[in-house]
Amino acid sequence: MPNTPLRIAVVMDPIERIKPRKDTTLAMLLAAQHRGWDVHYLELGDLWLRDGVAMGRARPLAVRAHDEDWFTRGEPVVTRLGDFAAILMRKDPPFDTEYIYSTYILERAEMQGALVVNRPQGLRDMNEKVYTAWFPQCCAPTLIARDMGDMHAFLREHGRVVCKPLHGMGGRSIFVVDLGDKNANVVFETLTEYGTRFAIVQRYIPDIVTTGDSRVILVDGDPAPYALARIPTEADNRGNLAAGAKGIGRPLDERDRWLAGQIGPALRERGMLFVGLDVIGGYVTEINVTSPTGVRELHKQFGIDSAAVLMDAIARRLGVN
Repeated sequence: MPNTPLRIAVVMDPIERIKPRKDTTLAMLLAAQHRGWDVHYLELGDLWLRDGVAMGRARPLAVRAHDEDWFTRGEPVVTRLGDFAAILMRKDPPFDTEYIYSTYILERAEMQGALVVNRPQGLRDMNEKVYTAWFPQCCAPTLIARDMGDMHAFLREHGRVVCKPLHGMGGRSIFVVDLGDKNANVVFETLTEYGTRFAIVQRYIPDIVTTGDSRVILVDGDPAPYALARIPTEADNRGNLAAGAKGIGRPLDERDRWLAGQIGPALRERGMLFVGLDVIGGYVTEINVTSPTGVRELHKQFGIDSAAVLMDAIARRLGVN
């Protein structure tokens, strides 16, 4: 009698809105389907808890590597989430209270039998900007604060800084501020909402202009052999593909491997199977655990299929071939 195909689910933003040529989640689903696994689709609104049991309205999903016709979605079926072998949590930030609530539901699914990638507790614990503080040896000088006076002091110390909110993605609300910039007060006021919210300030790393912001992909703690260097346009400071940066692959260097060696084992131990390190000038600026991207670009340029490697890692965790 043939083995029953593994049943996995994905929680993501509406699939009809993705850019299929670039979308990393689609690459993961294609890799899972290639293994013969049954794929099911949910959005946040399809999740709920009933008497402690994680439930969902899961739709069967078939995917295709096609720019115009990339999915077929079936009718929803009410399902215990813990009955899936694995659940891919690929909802994009913002990391708001609704996102946090979803991780509680997924944690119950984990307790009831599903392997959730990435692990819900890790998603809550590892804010993508704040978690760099656990690896100060890997990072440029960084301040996380509400107090605008502290931010001004940090700016005076370093002369040029990058300021960001703690919950954003895709290059949103990132500012570069120089000492003497008359907009500094406005930037600090805006990001902290006049001292009522924490924000992050980092020493500006000039390598962003020449070598870009490199995404190093870690699968179960191990780095892919190439990084995706995202070079800002001449009209922008941001090394984000969503902000128009150009993605150029490059081999990992010795510093990249050292950074991965410092951070990867901790991520593996905590069940974070798919993570992206943002590296500028040899310094980690963010540790992306929610929905890292870059897989499609590296596959196109070098034939590196990190999505398939992730499915291998999931299979190992599940004890299947």
